[in-house]
Amino acid sequence: MSASSTPSRGTRVFVAGARGQLGAAIVEAFDDREVIAHTRATLDVTDHGAVCRAVASARPDMIINCTAFNDVDGAEARPLDAFAVNAFAVRSLARAAEDTGARLVHYSTDFVFDGTASKPYRETDAPSPQSVYAASKLTGEWFALEAPGAMVLRVESLFGTGRTWTGRRGTMDGLLAGLEQRRSVRVFSDRTVSPSYTGDVVTATRHLLDTAAASGLYHCVNSGHATWEQVALEMARQLGIEPRLEPITMDQVVTPATRPRYCALANDKLADAGLSMPPWQDALARWLTARVYRDIRIEGC
Repeated sequence: MSASSTPSRGTRVFVAGARGQLGAAIVEAFDDREVIAHTRATLDVTDHGAVCRAVASARPDMIINCTAFNDVDGAEARPLDAFAVNAFAVRSLARAAEDTGARLVHYSTDFVFDGTASKPYRETDAPSPQSVYAASKLTGEWFALEAPGAMVLRVESLFGTGRTWTGRRGTMDGLLAGLEQRRSVRVFSDRTVSPSYTGDVVTATRHLLDTAAASGLYHCVNSGHATWEQVALEMARQLGIEPRLEPITMDQVVTPATRPRYCALANDKLADAGLSMPPWQDALARWLTARVYRDIRIEGC
């Protein structure tokens, strides 16, 4: 990846959702700056007044929002909760950013598309959400972009947790656990994704902020795309494991919320901003290596 320019030491960064998978990585990546990190315990982002007071008190130069209601199926039964976090909390942060002159960074999702495409979606493609979760995230995008200079980074199939991570684990973690335990693993053979490695998303975030990139939407995913079956095969190859895969199609699984079948994202706009994202296979290799390194270091303590 391209190296970011040297940041100002006096920059204050306000992070909401600092205990989540992405939020924790953001806090660590910005440790050369003054970080005001808020978790669910210290800031209820659905409380507009609390958000405005917290931001006004912090006087940040940047606000990075890593909060999200990520229970895709649960959102169908709890739409008010999904919109409270994914949309209206973003509106509060956007208004607080405008009031304080801070630059807002918000993360969204590939789910805003309907999945009927045959080539990777670009930022200029029209969204068409097919679930409550997707609609709440799209609404959050609109609110975020009301703030002057705001950037919305769409990520998908986020991965990058270590073995000690205690939060909610994603699809990549499930695949890895199944392969390592030599279990039969069910994988979609017809759902296409562009995985996003947490470390690369963080690097992209810093690059865009440090280079004062243009505001607006960015697809922040690793380069390339694959079906979940292909991802599992590559993971098994890198691990040196003979996989026991059970390929299935989306039509064979009934879920409360509709998933987009084809949700690959093109990251050319990010490249035009000076950052070429590594292929997802490279990111996968770095994640697996980092996990091994962390385990060795923990066991040696």
